[in-house]
Amino acid sequence: MASSSSYNSPCAACKFLRRKCMSGCIFAPYFPPEEPQKFANVHKIFGASNVTKLLNELLPHQREDAVNSLAYEAEARVRDPVYGCVGAISFLQRQVQRLQKELDAANADLIRYACNEIPNAGVSHVVQPSPGARPRALDQYHTSSSTGYYSQHLPAFPMAYPLPWNENSPGNDINEGGGDGNI
Repeated sequence: MASSSSYNSPCAACKFLRRKCMSGCIFAPYFPPEEPQKFANVHKIFGASNVTKLLNELLPHQREDAVNSLAYEAEARVRDPVYGCVGAISFLQRQVQRLQKELDAANADLIRYACNEIPNAGVSHVVQPSPGARPRALDQYHTSSSTGYYSQHLPAFPMAYPLPWNENSPGNDINEGGGDGNI
C-alpha cells in the first residue's frame, strides 16, 4: 500500500494541530491533507475549537457548505484583514455599477446614432428619413397586416436596436433631391 493514501495520512487539520487523526474526525472530510493552507487560514481566523463547535451543531449535509464559506471568508480575511470578503463584494458591486453606467452611455449613443442626432463628420452621403417616417421603435404598435413604410424591408440580420428609418425608401437619398433639405 502507498503511504500517500488518504486513510493513512492525517487530515490537514490534525496535521496542523499535531494530533492523531481518528476515524471519526470531524475535520477529515472537509480538510484533506492535500490542502493544508485551507485549514491554516480557517484556524487563524476562527480557531479550531470554534470550527469544531460549529460543525457539530450543523447537520451532516450542511457541513461542506459551511466549511467552504469559512474557508472563503478566512482566505479573504488573510488577504484583507479589515474588510475580508465584504471588501471583495463592495469592489464587485462598484464594478457592476460602473459597467452599468458605461452600458447605459453606450446604449444612449446608439440611440442617438440611430436617430441621426450625432453629426456624421466627414460623411459625404447622409441618409435622411422621409417626412412621414416614424422610428422602428414604434413598430411594436404597428400591426403586421398593414403594408407601409417599415413592412417593405427588414434587415437580413437581427439588430440589437431598432433603426429609425428604412434606407431603401424613395426620397431618402440626399443626392436625389428628396426630403425636405434639413440635415
